Amino acid sequence: MKLSDLRPTPGSVRKPKRVGRGNASGHGTYSTRGGKGQTARSGYRMPPAFEGGQTPLWKRVPKRGFKNPTRKSYAFVNVGQLNEHFADGAEISPKILEERGIIKRFLHGVKVLGDGPLSKRLIVKAHKFSKSAREKIIAAGGQAISLLPEAEKEPAEQAPPPTVQAEPRESKPAQTKKNQEPKAAQPKAAKKSDKKPGK
Repeated sequence: MKLSDLRPTPGSVRKPKRVGRGNASGHGTYSTRGGKGQTARSGYRMPPAFEGGQTPLWKRVPKRGFKNPTRKSYAFVNVGQLNEHFADGAEISPKILEERGIIKRFLHGVKVLGDGPLSKRLIVKAHKFSKSAREKIIAAGGQAISLLPEAEKEPAEQAPPPTVQAEPRESKPAQTKKNQEPKAAQPKAAKKSDKKPGK
């Protein structure tokens, strides 16, 4: 067999449709483009949501609510729950809370809230702490360690820059009419009309 003897499988290659070759061909006059107008021109492309000119579905359906794309969801746990499930001196992390079933999953982190009593010294590692939770953990002798990076922590209050007082300017003595030197009288410029001879 030679390379020139190779042929495609019968039926896999078809002749292209020849349009615009007279009405006897079955594809004359409009050449399979329908009637006249926008759709009969080359380059036309129908939008995917186009419905023949009527209001499309995505415009007819009402839109309600707003979904914040930058919102972060936290799993919440109270200090009262930690007091019940952990022994004195235990170290708590989000992974341990998930393993014990106290939280289902910590999406963007774990936040510890201050509901309930706390009488045990616990080392709690979480992404966020409420003010009351942090106070109760520290008051019981434990530690509240934040897992958030430095960039996401709240910036510390900076002291205002010191104000620079301007040096007082030396006051010049006010010039009175007596102290002012009399200005020399300047000669008046001659007018153009003066130079011209009289008529």
